Amino acid sequence: MHNFELEKLIWTEDDFGKMGWHDATIWSSFSKIDDFEFILDLDYIFKWVKPSGGSEYFKYWVSPVTLVFKNVSSVKFDIDSQQGDIEVDDLLMEKPEVTPNGKFTSHIYRFVCHEGSIEIRATGFEMYVKQLPKLQGSQCFTLEERNGISFERECVAL
Repeated sequence: MHNFELEKLIWTEDDFGKMGWHDATIWSSFSKIDDFEFILDLDYIFKWVKPSGGSEYFKYWVSPVTLVFKNVSSVKFDIDSQQGDIEVDDLLMEKPEVTPNGKFTSHIYRFVCHEGSIEIRATGFEMYVKQLPKLQGSQCFTLEERNGISFERECVAL
């Protein structure tokens, strides 16, 4: 498996059912208060590749992404990490509510992490793929491989 066919560069809450969040690494977060956005910089695993050819280890198609939550009304962190790293076990979309203006439905997006949880009440999200997926033996990049921390919303490696 030498190529990975990326379906699209921008994913949304409409794609939630076909997305998987297990073992994604969260690198950083940022609140863009004036725009009611909460933004995460993370390494997203698009596909797990089962061991083959005598190998006993999985490989992973991984990309650095910017995950932007829209119309955010609350953010709660409950994280206890010895080294400061945050690894996602799952992301749940829960507790739908109609917004006060009656125009949207918001959900709690709850990151269940190995180190605790992050809850974000928002009307949706957009996930921007910043580099095309790379096949590797690790579930995340090094800081240098991913070109540092970034909240960019453009794919820079086409």
